[in-house]
Amino acid sequence: MGEVNLSQVMDRNRSFVDRVIAESGQDIRQCYQCAKCSGGCPGSSAMDYPPNQIIRMLMLGMKEEVLKSQTIWVCMGCSTCTTRCIRDIDVAGVMDTLRQEAIRAGYVDKAKYVIDFNDSFLWTVRSFGRLFEPGMAMLNNMRTGNYMKDMQFGLPLMLKGKASMFPHRIKGRREMKNIFAKTIRGGK
Repeated sequence: MGEVNLSQVMDRNRSFVDRVIAESGQDIRQCYQCAKCSGGCPGSSAMDYPPNQIIRMLMLGMKEEVLKSQTIWVCMGCSTCTTRCIRDIDVAGVMDTLRQEAIRAGYVDKAKYVIDFNDSFLWTVRSFGRLFEPGMAMLNNMRTGNYMKDMQFGLPLMLKGKASMFPHRIKGRREMKNIFAKTIRGGK
């Protein structure tokens, strides 16, 4: 990471830290780095910084490092960190807010596959009212350029009745589309 003048970084990025606190509803300044969140995190072995270090870097105003980190995209949102936090900080919620901030700031290099998967998942739910796994997998493979990925599983799953070739549509698809539209408008 190199040398960092923390007081300059904190002053320069104070508005960013305040925005993350406001949007997540979590006062990360209450964290005193016990590392219980990191100790219980099932994804920490794949992270470049454990969750407690991300919180500390955020407290220090290290915006670039936090938003460019792999950690915010590896976080599964399982809330183990939140459950373990003795200061009642919703660490998983902070990670979600950081992902949104990274997208807004254009730091999505490490997130392309996560974003593609989310878009594919939400497309099937919006279109059919529920998840259509084969359609989601095919769409995700097209988006990522992995056209033949997992193809060997499709036919055996369909023959055993574990996956359908066609989506099942639910009643109330219009209401589902309204929920998506309202979410996109920001709840209005």
